[in-house]
Amino acid sequence: MVLGKVKALAVCFDCLNDNNLPVFSGGDLVSGRVVVEVTGDVRVRKLEITARGIAKVRWTESRNAGANTAYTQNYTEEVEYLHHCDTLIGEERDEDALEEGMTVLHAGLHEFAFSFNLPQMALATSFEGKHGSVRYWVKAELHRPWLLPVKIKKEFIVFEHIDINTPLLLAPQAGTKEKTLCCWFCASGPISLSAKIERKGYTPGESIQIFAEVENCSSRVVVPKAALYQTQTFFAKGKGRQIQQLVSNLRGEPLQQGKSQSWEGKMLKIPPVSPSILDCPIIRVEYALMVYVDIPGGLNLSLSLPLVIGTIPLHACATRTSSISSNCSSVSWMGLSERPEAPPSYSDLAISEAHRRNCLQGCDRSDGEGEDQGSVLTYITEFRYLPPPLYSEVDPYPDTVEVCGSADVRRPDMCPSR
Repeated sequence: MVLGKVKALAVCFDCLNDNNLPVFSGGDLVSGRVVVEVTGDVRVRKLEITARGIAKVRWTESRNAGANTAYTQNYTEEVEYLHHCDTLIGEERDEDALEEGMTVLHAGLHEFAFSFNLPQMALATSFEGKHGSVRYWVKAELHRPWLLPVKIKKEFIVFEHIDINTPLLLAPQAGTKEKTLCCWFCASGPISLSAKIERKGYTPGESIQIFAEVENCSSRVVVPKAALYQTQTFFAKGKGRQIQQLVSNLRGEPLQQGKSQSWEGKMLKIPPVSPSILDCPIIRVEYALMVYVDIPGGLNLSLSLPLVIGTIPLHACATRTSSISSNCSSVSWMGLSERPEAPPSYSDLAISEAHRRNCLQGCDRSDGEGEDQGSVLTYITEFRYLPPPLYSEVDPYPDTVEVCGSADVRRPDMCPSR
């Protein structure tokens, strides 16, 4: 851009991500510089910046008003999330005093810093769609006397963070459907479909593990499939407009009559897509995993499992919890028994009964025996990290009498409650 002595005008942001893009979220500080390069002395009346954030939808529909009469109906709506203005050079002056207090920029490169905070609220994530968009930008304007202003606009990205580690998004999603095919010239039967995924929340780049069971009792050859869809919904003037796009899909093996097929964690990768937008009043972006059976010559048997694409990935501890929960629930979902594993027997404990009896007898001695107390403390420290004995109504070690000389030695009662 070359306009007279103003060679260049640019907006540069200080905070950039790994891809060299300015990315922020609600409440963040946005800072940067306005760079002005001039080839000679330039008198400047004002240099100002304006930061805006707007969600906007727009589409048209054709209407018929009678015979040979048609018109176009426009649907538009707008929501403002950010409006900030700041003056970096000069100030507002009356028209009679335009020549007073001018700032002169000498030949060379000049930088002017700016900063502002994004609102502490749920901002809509930056988005570009067919019928709407969510955009954030900073516009700089350089005003000179008796000349048109020089303008430049630079967009930045805002993410409204969605943490998929919340209990709602860690919950498994599952469903079952069945459909019976009937026709007069051949015998047909039911087709059943059961599907499950380990959680509801994912981030771009992850893979969805799909567990599914398809049973074909019909006379047709069917094919189980899965697809991830993005649904964009736009609202204006009380009316909605919806667009559905295929994001990713996979295909199973053809299934003959009387056969069944199981997916034990079949993987469907999520490509780089925009996060879900759930809080904007005029734009919604939602995702769903469609597991379905492709039936030739008939309507497909489909099962829709809603998903949320977030921005904060799964934590390590949440991964283990989700895996354990998913494994336990999948056991019951597949119809397997959930009998718990038998506990270890009392005889398998690391402490022998003779060692335990001697230590308990040591607890009854007087406080003056320091050497014996040391052994007791050693026992307590050791026992704290071992499992407790298993409770039983039948004493696995009944009382026995050992003859030692002329004295009877009886094992002490280990259950004082008896």
